[in-house]
Amino acid sequence: MKLEGKVALITGGGTGIGAAIAERFVADGAKICISGRRQEMLDQVAQSLPIGKVTTCSGDVSKNEDVKRMVETTLTFGGRLDVLVNNAAMDQDPPATVTDIDPDLWRRIIEVNLTGPFLLMKVSIPHMIKGGGGSIINVSSLAGLRSIPAMPAYCVSKGGLIKLTQQVALDYGPFKVRCNVICPGGVRTAMIENAMGHFTEKLGTDIDGVFSYFSANVPLRRIAAPSEISGTCSYLASDDSSFTTGSVLVVDGGAAVVDISGAAISSVGVKEKV
Repeated sequence: MKLEGKVALITGGGTGIGAAIAERFVADGAKICISGRRQEMLDQVAQSLPIGKVTTCSGDVSKNEDVKRMVETTLTFGGRLDVLVNNAAMDQDPPATVTDIDPDLWRRIIEVNLTGPFLLMKVSIPHMIKGGGGSIINVSSLAGLRSIPAMPAYCVSKGGLIKLTQQVALDYGPFKVRCNVICPGGVRTAMIENAMGHFTEKLGTDIDGVFSYFSANVPLRRIAAPSEISGTCSYLASDDSSFTTGSVLVVDGGAAVVDISGAAISSVGVKEKV
């Protein structure tokens, strides 16, 4: 119960990683407000958790009025705001290079993935300072540290979130507000299943086979379950991480350590020895 007495706001809390974080935070003792654009998904998560531990607030993180309402709902429910998890995000669909991407799609991805966390931190930080401090956890991606072909808007938005995290850590550390960012690798969510779905026909396999194919050179040889990201978030939300701020925590099964050229060469006609 290391989050006992803490109150958290989790964006994108109706599905995937956000829903897993919500479940973990409640299990660890926190009271939470989950936000997202689809109220029905928020209701499903809330109904699966103990009564009195969770409230919901639907809205769009790119809209300032919605953001203010999310924070106000959290304060009304919990009486304070100790933890903010900026998890809400959207993928770049369809993939397109800089010269081909629709400018409206570019703007929308930046608004949700980067401006949204900015707005939430702008509104939340004064309440955290008033309460004696707090912890902000931004959910970026391995794509914020590496590049994916034809995904400039997504990669740039996630890379910008890493830098924004470090700026907030620097500016608000003196006020006992910590800010860290996690960079998950592949995580099995509805979003990634939809993104990878069209590869089933190309590879002649099912979605499990697609994930196996794409994680063949990852040291742990698989993608993560959402629950495997939530533990890192719980650590950053808790006092166990009281001297941790401005950190970039990569949770990717080891993918970032792989030399992709070397892995590709080694896989040609070479049997695994381990």
